[in-house]
Formats: sequence, structure tokens, C-alpha cells
Amino acid sequence: MKLKDGFLIHPDGRETMVVASGPAARVFNGLIRNNATASFIFEQLQHPTTEQAIVDAMAQRYDAPRERIAADVHQMVQRLRDEGFLDE
Repeated sequence: MKLKDGFLIHPDGRETMVVASGPAARVFNGLIRNNATASFIFEQLQHPTTEQAIVDAMAQRYDAPRERIAADVHQMVQRLRDEGFLDE
């Protein structure tokens, strides 16, 4: 899976802004403000990856229980999938 083309990610201090352009704007019209954790997930989704690979990368970066990381990643990936942000 990967983030659909046209989602532009812009770091802005402690947050990251995500906007849709081109064909992605048909799926989403607005602005997403991400915290550091969500930004990390969006960064991982810029290239083809798996949910497990994102969990592995986050477990290396963050000091948190792996089960919690996996649950959070799953929740976010599912929401992005439901909203049509991902190419499978």
C-alpha cells in the first residue's frame, strides 16, 4: 500500500500539513494537520510499504509498547483506507 499520488506533505514546525492536489483532490478537499506520530506514518506511506513495516519502523523510533504501536498504526491505516487515501 502507498499514499495516493497528489497528497503533498509539508512540515510546519511541530506539525505536518497534508493537502491534496490533482486527482487526489477528488478524494479529499481540505487540510490535515498531523502530529509527529501521524507525520511519521504519512512519511512511510510515501513509498510502497506494509502495515507491519510501518509498525517495525515506529518500534525502532519510539519507546512504546509494540502492541500499542500496532493498534495505533492499524487505526490510522484503516482510516486512510476508508477515506480513499491509499493505493493498495
